[in-house]
Amino acid sequence: MKPRPRIVIAIARVLYRLLLRWSVTGREHVPPDGACILIANHTHLADPVLLMLAFPRRITFMAKEELFRVPLFGQVMRDAGMLPVPRTGALQQKRDVMRQSEEVLGRGNVMAVFPEGKRSPSGLLLEGKPGAAALAIHTGALLVPVAIVGTEQLLRRWWWLRRPRVTVTIGTPFRVSSAAERLGRTEASRLTTELMQSIARLLPPERRGPYAC
Repeated sequence: MKPRPRIVIAIARVLYRLLLRWSVTGREHVPPDGACILIANHTHLADPVLLMLAFPRRITFMAKEELFRVPLFGQVMRDAGMLPVPRTGALQQKRDVMRQSEEVLGRGNVMAVFPEGKRSPSGLLLEGKPGAAALAIHTGALLVPVAIVGTEQLLRRWWWLRRPRVTVTIGTPFRVSSAAERLGRTEASRLTTELMQSIARLLPPERRGPYAC
């Protein structure tokens, strides 16, 4: 029998409490209802589950389709309602993912995106991809920046013996706007920089990468 999402999340909550010392600040910034796009930095496979535990609302994720093949973790992702994204798939597949994401937001739900497009094992913020900015412009949804610090420690050997400290910081929601009729490369780059800077401001200065100011 397929496990129910709330059971999976309850088990994950217990495991994360046993293995990590994690804390959350800024929950008061989360809109109680309505469509919003959660944008966060990404360093480890544990990040999506951590966000699900930290966020007071149910989240739908976009994730690499390869991750859905990982035993147990893939099951958690499916039960959590995550949407597979083809890493180098056909253009039509990517359009389908965008359409599904817009449908999620159209129902007033929360969509989470890691705008870096891949994990940064060093913990340094990487350059953002334009997908999150395009989704925000197309839907008009609020953006909620989130910074995760500490999950890079999970890449070390015997990390569970140390119970690493992990923090999740939720920032103030905002909207992006564009006067351009079409989201060209220059405008997409500007909006993506705006999104990434909102995450960078929540990170320690040494973790801000190309968005240090």
